[in-house]
Amino acid sequence: EVQLQASGGGLVQAGGSLRLSCAASKFTFENYAIGWFRQAPGKGREGVSCISSSDGSIYYSDSVKGRFTISSDNVENTVLLQMNSLKPEDTGVYYCTAGAFELCSYYPDYWGQGTQVTVSS
Repeated sequence: EVQLQASGGGLVQAGGSLRLSCAASKFTFENYAIGWFRQAPGKGREGVSCISSSDGSIYYSDSVKGRFTISSDNVENTVLLQMNSLKPEDTGVYYCTAGAFELCSYYPDYWGQGTQVTVSS
C-alpha cells in the first residue's frame, strides 16, 4: 500500500530555513522515487525535487537548485527536504509524491496531503 505523510511546513522570513519530512510506507519507499511538488497561489504545480532510494539519483528544479537539499533515511523510510535561503516565491503548498524517478518531476503516480510553506518578505 502506498502511504505518504508530509509534515514540517510553516511560516518563515525570507532568507530563513525550513525542513519538510515525508514519511512513507516501507512498500512505497522501496518501490518508488519520492519527492516534492509545490503549488503557489494561482499557479500550477511544479516538481521541486525527488530522490530514488534504489540508486540515490536526485532531481532538483532549477528554481531550487543550490538552496534545497533532498535526502532519504532508509531506516525510518523518510525523505527530508531541507530548504535554505527561502524566498517569497517559494511560498505554496508542498506535496509529497511517489512514482517512477524518470517521471517524478512532472508526473508522479501518487500524492500525499500537502503542507503549507509561507515565506514572508
